[in-house]
Amino acid sequence: MAISVDTVYKTVLLILNKEQRGYMTPDEFNKIGSQVQREIFEAYFEDLNQQLRIPQSDVEYSDRVAITDEKIAEFKVEGNATHTQDGIFTLPSDLYRLGSLTFEDTNKFPVEIQRVGRADFYNIRKSPLTAPTTTHPIYLYEDNKALVYPTSITSKIKTQYVKKPNDIRWGYYSGNLGQLIHDTTVFGANLLNNGGTLSSITTNPTSITTDQTYTNLTTTVSPAGGTGAIVSAVVSGGTVTSVLVTTPGSGYSIGDVLTVSQAQLPGGSSDLDITLTAADFNSGSTYGTTNFELHNSERTELVLKMLLYQGVVIRDPQIVQVAASRVQQEEVNEKS
Repeated sequence: MAISVDTVYKTVLLILNKEQRGYMTPDEFNKIGSQVQREIFEAYFEDLNQQLRIPQSDVEYSDRVAITDEKIAEFKVEGNATHTQDGIFTLPSDLYRLGSLTFEDTNKFPVEIQRVGRADFYNIRKSPLTAPTTTHPIYLYEDNKALVYPTSITSKIKTQYVKKPNDIRWGYYSGNLGQLIHDTTVFGANLLNNGGTLSSITTNPTSITTDQTYTNLTTTVSPAGGTGAIVSAVVSGGTVTSVLVTTPGSGYSIGDVLTVSQAQLPGGSSDLDITLTAADFNSGSTYGTTNFELHNSERTELVLKMLLYQGVVIRDPQIVQVAASRVQQEEVNEKS
C-alpha cells in the first residue's frame, strides 16, 4: 500500500509550476520527502495515545484508534535477534519501537519473553523460585540489545517491532534530450543500474563482423559471486563503443569483471571485458527508486508538507502560509 514517489513528485512539481514558484530538484525532493515521511510516521504514536483517551465510534471505518493502528501496521515487522555472546542478542538495525520478543524452541509453541527493568532483572535471578527458565525467560532491553536469561538460550529469538521508514528516493536517468526520466527499478545499493551504460570497458575486441547493437548477451563474472547480468553492446567500426545493462542480475561488487564471450560477437578478436565501477551501481548513481512507505491515506498531507518545506527552501512566504494552513486544517479534521 506504499505511496508512489513518482506520483508525489509530479504532483508537487505541477503545483509549483502552475503557481510559477520555481522547481524542486530530485535531490531536494528526496531529502525533504524523507524528512516529511519521518515526521508523519513519528506523529502516529502521539495520535494513538491521544485517541486512546477518548471514546471511539463503533461504526465500521470510523474507529480512530483502529485507523491509526492501521497506519502503524505498515511498519510492523518480525525479524531475528542475533546472538553475540552469553545472553546478549543484537536486535534488528531498523528497529524504531520494540514490541515483543519470543523464544521459538523446537517443536514447542513460541514463548513470549517477559521484559523487565534493571532492578527486577537482578532480583528475579536471585531467588530459586523466580529464576528464569526456557519456559519463562526474561530480558532486559538497553542500547538496542536484549540481555536474555537463562543464558542457555542462544538462538531462535524472534523480534516483533515497528521499523523505521526507509529514506525515499526518486530514481532517474538522463534522456536523449537531457530530460530526467524516472527509473522504476526498486533501489538496491549493490544493484547494477537497469538500462545504464557500463563505464569501463577493459578488454575491447576488434574486427567484429557487423556494426549493430548486439542484444541478450550473457555474462560471466570474475571473481565468482554475482550472477544473471545480461547486456547489449553497440558495435561501430568493428569494436564495441558502449555496453548497456538490460537485466541487472544480483550479487555483484565494485571491481568485478563481467565477460561477454568472444562467440557472442561474431568475428571478434577476443572476449569483451567490463570492470564494474561505483558509477555502475545504484548507490553510486541516480538510478533506483524507493517509494514512500506511508499508508495511502497520507498522500494529501504528504504533498502539503512537501510544499511547505519547499516554500521555506525557495523563501516564498505565500507557499509556506498556504501549505501550513492546509496541514493544520487536515490535522484538526483528523483529531476533532
